[in-house]
Amino acid sequence: MKILEIESRSKWDKFITSHKEANFLQSWDFYEFHKSRGNEVVRRAAVDDKGNILGAYAGVVEHAKRGRHLAIAGGPILDWKKKQIVKALFADMKEQGKKYHCVFVRVRPQLEESEAAFKLFRELGLKKAPTFLSVEYAAILDLHKSEEEIIKNMHRRIRYAVNNARNKGFAIEKSTDPKDIHEFYQIELQTAKRQEFVAFSEDFLTKQFAAFAKNNEAVLYTAKYEGQILAQNFMIFYGNEASYHYAVSTELGTKMSGSPILHVEAMKDARARGIYRYNLWGIVGENEKNHRFYGVSFFKRGFGGDELKYLPAHDLIISPVKYLKTKGIETVRRKIRHI
Repeated sequence: MKILEIESRSKWDKFITSHKEANFLQSWDFYEFHKSRGNEVVRRAAVDDKGNILGAYAGVVEHAKRGRHLAIAGGPILDWKKKQIVKALFADMKEQGKKYHCVFVRVRPQLEESEAAFKLFRELGLKKAPTFLSVEYAAILDLHKSEEEIIKNMHRRIRYAVNNARNKGFAIEKSTDPKDIHEFYQIELQTAKRQEFVAFSEDFLTKQFAAFAKNNEAVLYTAKYEGQILAQNFMIFYGNEASYHYAVSTELGTKMSGSPILHVEAMKDARARGIYRYNLWGIVGENEKNHRFYGVSFFKRGFGGDELKYLPAHDLIISPVKYLKTKGIETVRRKIRHI
């Protein structure tokens, strides 16, 4: 077994998508997006003497003022029971962190939260991170259920919104053209102002959409009523999962609840692609009413489904002294931002 950089998109994606827990966070195109933004990325894999991938991880070097670090979201992807491969990949992560002069390596794996998972990461020398890396608590829908069954299990407010959209004849449009992200971005600015959050840049959104759309992995869904935009969902379809990635709504769309019908349409499209897991992404605890994401969590729970807690982000510390600065800054930010 040896660990090396992977240069074949087809080889990489074939391995990643062969694991049911994987999603776009470890996809080839997600790191093409990061490269298009001028970031350094790594795609490393443990391979046998025939070149077969045994385990893999992809990461991006974040040049953050609080501390340069290698961020590995949704990885590594491997059989966690094979301890030799696990240890080899984590040792390689540390070496890659040193190569890029990082203070630490941050990992949020596709492992469900459990005492066994926490113990494993302690044994590997990692410490729980002071803040998150990607979604750690998600709402998941099983698309093996029929559309009728899923709608039946929705909260009555969501079910009403879906039926109302159908009765009023909401138009649904789909696009894979990155140019249409311009309109999405304009509505995002309005949404950010109403809900008091910092919007992503147009460049960030456009390049990310373009990276996935070129391989038919991203679709922009738009709900309209009498020609006026109500809501838009930026969906990613990769491997075994359809991901509700970003969303915006106009003031009219908020009043008329334009988003739920877009989810029903995206679920239908996911099934047509052979995808049966629909990830609504981040939620917070039902009792965390002061959390900034409580409102959107309430909305997502209205679709029914299951809740999945991943093992939270952990840090592999390379420079202990510099890491103290990172830990202090991130701890304060988490408290200020209520996250």
